[in-house]
Amino acid sequence: MQVSRKRLGWAALALGCTLGLSGASAPAGMRAILRALHGRVVYVDFWASWCVPCRESFPWMKALEHTYGRQGLSIVAVDLNHNRKNAERFLRVFRPDFTVIFDPSGRLAQRYRIIGMPTSFLIDRRGKIRFTHTGFFLRRRDQYEQQVRELLAQKP
Repeated sequence: MQVSRKRLGWAALALGCTLGLSGASAPAGMRAILRALHGRVVYVDFWASWCVPCRESFPWMKALEHTYGRQGLSIVAVDLNHNRKNAERFLRVFRPDFTVIFDPSGRLAQRYRIIGMPTSFLIDRRGKIRFTHTGFFLRRRDQYEQQVRELLAQKP
């Protein structure tokens, strides 16, 4: 099942927000997006423009979704910048083609108990968090990718 950005947009708009979610709507918007992606493997990444490892992870995530998107992988990046302009500058440089959610209040980060930047969660097709990564390490890319392939191989 290919999930389009349009479908994700409709899920967010149903909650009165956009893919650039913020404030009180961010947790509800995240739930709507994850519901729209049910049946897919989802890599959720919490990041900020000031995070040096985030600058390394974005090109990797972009390549990851390009490689595995047709097999059922979706990436959702949750920005935790307090100043959205900093996030927008970062995004102009890295030009992700995956979903980005803005959470300047940090409510999603609190809900997911983020303790370091970036932090990512790999969610299986049934919606269960299967792997958590605190930090992004280039030397572990193969391990991260193997975890993605493992979850993609499982049927919903």
